[in-house]
Amino acid sequence: MKYNVELDLRNKQEAYAFSQVAAQANGAAWLKCGNTVILATVVIDETDFVDEDFLPLTVQYIEKSYAAGKFPGGFIKRETKPSDFETLTSRIVDRSLRPLFPKGFANPIQITVMVLSADAEADLQVLALNAASAALYISDVDIFNSVSAVRVGKIDGEIIFNPTRSQLENSTLDLYLAGSKDDMLMIEMQTLGTDEVEIIDLGMIEPMVDPVMSSTAIPVRTSNALAEDELIDVLSQAQEALFEANTAYEKAFKPFASEPFELQYVISETNTEMIDYVRTNHTDDLKRGINQMAKTERSTALRTIRKTILKEKPEWNEHELKKAIEAVKRSMVRAQILDEKVRADGRGLKEVRPIRIETNVLPSAHASALFTRGQTQALVILTLGGAKDAQMFENLTDSGTQNEAFMVHYNFPGFSVGEPSPIGAPRRRELGHGNLAKRALEGSCVRNGQTIRLVSEILESNGSSSMATVCGGYMALRAGDIEMANPIAGVAMGMVSEGDRHAILTDIMGLEDHDGDLDFKVAGSKEGITAMQMDIKLGGIRLDVLKEALYQAKEARAHIIDIMLSSEDKIELNEGTLPSSDLFHIDPSFIGDIIGQAGKTIREIIERFDVTIDIDKKKGSVKLTGKNREGLKGARDHIEGIVSGSTAVEKVEYKVGDIVKGKVKKIVDFGAFIELPGGVDGLIHISKLSDGHISRVSDVVSEGDELMVEIVEFKGNKIGLGRAK
Repeated sequence: MKYNVELDLRNKQEAYAFSQVAAQANGAAWLKCGNTVILATVVIDETDFVDEDFLPLTVQYIEKSYAAGKFPGGFIKRETKPSDFETLTSRIVDRSLRPLFPKGFANPIQITVMVLSADAEADLQVLALNAASAALYISDVDIFNSVSAVRVGKIDGEIIFNPTRSQLENSTLDLYLAGSKDDMLMIEMQTLGTDEVEIIDLGMIEPMVDPVMSSTAIPVRTSNALAEDELIDVLSQAQEALFEANTAYEKAFKPFASEPFELQYVISETNTEMIDYVRTNHTDDLKRGINQMAKTERSTALRTIRKTILKEKPEWNEHELKKAIEAVKRSMVRAQILDEKVRADGRGLKEVRPIRIETNVLPSAHASALFTRGQTQALVILTLGGAKDAQMFENLTDSGTQNEAFMVHYNFPGFSVGEPSPIGAPRRRELGHGNLAKRALEGSCVRNGQTIRLVSEILESNGSSSMATVCGGYMALRAGDIEMANPIAGVAMGMVSEGDRHAILTDIMGLEDHDGDLDFKVAGSKEGITAMQMDIKLGGIRLDVLKEALYQAKEARAHIIDIMLSSEDKIELNEGTLPSSDLFHIDPSFIGDIIGQAGKTIREIIERFDVTIDIDKKKGSVKLTGKNREGLKGARDHIEGIVSGSTAVEKVEYKVGDIVKGKVKKIVDFGAFIELPGGVDGLIHISKLSDGHISRVSDVVSEGDELMVEIVEFKGNKIGLGRAK
């Protein structure tokens, strides 16, 4: 491959080849960075156009398994359904390039990005956008602005541009910024929590002590929320990097750009006569319609106005009238905000809608929270599990499968906005919103080896259900007794601007998102930001305006967190269904005793105390998960008794041949655990319960029965029993 352009950028080198492959596409770019090769193509339908007020752009990012020398997983050995990473990357490229297209662009256009060779250290999301932008720039589509991406990490307190994947694993910041030479267009950010070892004074707090080592070191989750001023400084540096990169791209790509052809634009000219008529005769009706906060109610009100006017003016075209009403409505909403500092629902610019929180409304779930803010409502449900419940996945550049032990799944049924749409597989938006909430919460969550799944069911939506998911997710975690480093809340911000004037809006509703210029979601603690997502409709935003929005969002988060903390004090745990967990350490040399021959001992502990056990043989960590705290305590005491050699067996003077009365404590498949006098337990095997053959223990005894048993053997710390004659 002959490369036409070679660029040396911050911490990476990129080489581009043009006009050598995919020649029938409107534009194609072959990008090589290290051992990564990406092909991006642009195809436009020059004959068709969409007569609607939206951009018919489709972006597909596709990873080929052969790029990393792998076979596709599963039974079907070819690429089929896109992975979550592919879907989220497609969304990132779409959101970054969409602002480039002029209003009225009507020809269907498709951008395809294919990963043909993958380097394990490559940042595929950054390279995907750069390749797509290059293909668009040199295509015959009349767009000559370069857009590129930069990722920023923070390692040992130092800001790193375009870190490798290995470096990013040690970073406390993951910031993805897309923009042109002059404007930031899209931001995705998250901070990453770290597990540190903290030495605790035994006189102040009871630590998680290793029963053998008597260590006072316990793992503590440290949240790395980023302060607003620091974020602005990082964004300023990143903007400089974007300016350098895009200046270099445009200079290098310009000689290879095709001659643009004349595109078809659908510029919907709004009928001025209709606009004047609506303003003169139906302003009050329109104000009342705007004040209908729910989307369905507002749509009904606007439709009623339209029908009324058509009775007055039967010769008018209904489609044109609809556009005229929409134009007047938009101008009224924006003017009221800029001139009167009052929003359509009567709120001030910084005012958060009323919040109501209920916890553990689902008695059979492990934990749940119903978070309602205005007319947005999220029911978030928590499910807890062990290591085996984690979601297995493998990205293209991974050396093997990984486990995702913290999951946030977001569902947006049509009824939440009054639409009769079918419920199916999650779409790009649902995956994106769930991923945003996951990034907001995960860094502050203390998991202790647990697998956590949060599911957000959006029951009503009128503005930022993703941020309701963050708030409801935090409350569900606390309702499940999960420790958090800091309370985390989220709020959606918006902006309306005309000329030099602008107004920042806190907690935007759907109407303001639709008619505004900015969709800006910020999540974090009172101290700083843990996750952020920004999409700009204007084509860019100044840093001073962004700083204003960040500090206004901080005020709103503090207000929401105070309400959440008040509700947190009233939480009543679902004791009957909430599983408990315990994590402690033992000397690794005793693990064989705990497991027993062919796993017999550990199976007996699991059956007897109704727990699941995960053991790290190297570290000596033991993770217990059970349905109740009593079972956990019994299992831990038993395991620590094996380690210390001080179980109750040695404290009670029984000998082989003794006959005592015992009580059936628990029935298992292979026998029954019998509680003996003195608080000691023994096991009677199913074969010793009866002289004849029995298929089920419950055919002979029931829990709570008393029966005479004989001590038949001692094996380590365990007592073997038989039925007394």
